[in-house]
Amino acid sequence: MTTMTAAALANSARQVSADYSRYVNPQWVRLLNLLQMNVRYQKCLGTELFTEESRVILDFLSGYCVHNVGHNHPAIIAAIKDELDRQGPAMLQSHVPDLAGALAHRLCALAGGNLDKVFFACSGSEGVESAIKFARKSTGRAGLLYAEGAFHGLTCGALSLMGECFWSDRFGPMLSDTAGVPFGDLGALEEKLGTGQYGAFFVEPVQSEAGIQVPNRDYLAGAQRLCRRHGALLVLDEVQTGMFRTGPFLAAHQFGVQPDIVILAKALSGGLVPVSAVLMTNAVYDSVYDSLKRSIVHTSTFSENSLAMRAGLATLDILENERLGERALSMGEELRRRLRDSLGGYEMVKDVRGLGMLSGIEFRPPRSLRLRAPFEAFRRIHAGMFGQVVVMRLFRDWDILTQICGNNFMVLKVAPPLTVSEDQRDRFVEAITAVVDLMHTSGAFWGEALGLARRAVKV
Repeated sequence: MTTMTAAALANSARQVSADYSRYVNPQWVRLLNLLQMNVRYQKCLGTELFTEESRVILDFLSGYCVHNVGHNHPAIIAAIKDELDRQGPAMLQSHVPDLAGALAHRLCALAGGNLDKVFFACSGSEGVESAIKFARKSTGRAGLLYAEGAFHGLTCGALSLMGECFWSDRFGPMLSDTAGVPFGDLGALEEKLGTGQYGAFFVEPVQSEAGIQVPNRDYLAGAQRLCRRHGALLVLDEVQTGMFRTGPFLAAHQFGVQPDIVILAKALSGGLVPVSAVLMTNAVYDSVYDSLKRSIVHTSTFSENSLAMRAGLATLDILENERLGERALSMGEELRRRLRDSLGGYEMVKDVRGLGMLSGIEFRPPRSLRLRAPFEAFRRIHAGMFGQVVVMRLFRDWDILTQICGNNFMVLKVAPPLTVSEDQRDRFVEAITAVVDLMHTSGAFWGEALGLARRAVKV
């Protein structure tokens, strides 16, 4: 076999990028080019991403909380290979998939409470869609409540449970019987539930895309009491917070609540096979599958495929055997302590908050005139570009990948794999401190930022 030359490899890479731009999403390519983040990755292992240019990028985003066990964990790869080698009934759909039963058993045991049944799907959004149907059937009510600032997915039902119009704009009307209440406001929730119109309250235990919003200790327990009092279901979207990301298996366990439905996805298969799981009570499940005729009333083509189920079982083994939930608690707490110590003296840093290994650094407009003038000029050009400049600086200057929150452009999400080392943690603290110091001391930071923002408008 002839080894490709460097020039041939470069030409091949350009062709692949050109094909993506032409046939998939040219705007995504343009955005990555603008932010100087359009690199080609050769391999990804643990917390590290290796590029063709021999850079090693430290992943502090985890694919938005997908890679809890790190990238390409060898035990999950081995489990998937073994399942392929078995040549078993991966997608037969006319049998009882034993692996689905085994994974459902593990999930229900870990979740506890009254969560005794599981419906498997392929994504968090599909899990939310399933929960919407199950909640409506179980309660007989079409109305659904959600917490303002939520992010539940980009399918139409999920979008109907999100107040941020950016995600749903120009896609036509969504579900009509939904309403939002402020996150953390039990009075507003009780007022809506008291009308008797709403069958479920969908809420994230920690609002990730809203800026890593952690509620007070009594909020979710209070929401559960109100839902029970008014005959509604408490539905927890744990797509980003579950799978030991915040410490225990579910963030619900942090707050002592027993939801009626829980949605899991993202980290469930180690990031290697699309899968999600909707856990629910027997009462909710039986309201849907209440006869032989209705045994197939809700299903999904790839929902119980053997590769996803084996990957899920292997992922749970790793999370439990390596005690990654306990590690997320201790490492996350220490990370936030170090960030607060290092960033607390800067006027543009408002807060550092989080739970387990899900943290956010919130910025604020500067008070001093020296910084306020360029910041306001910058914000007038594009509201989201300040955060993207921070992301770009971390990536370009420090080889660290992260991102701002989708519904709060002033919060930087900090969510590394749960396997992150102490040295890698400290490297991130050093990097973000250097970037924050630069924005407070160097006109070059704002000059480059303003130039980037103007280019973004032209793009």
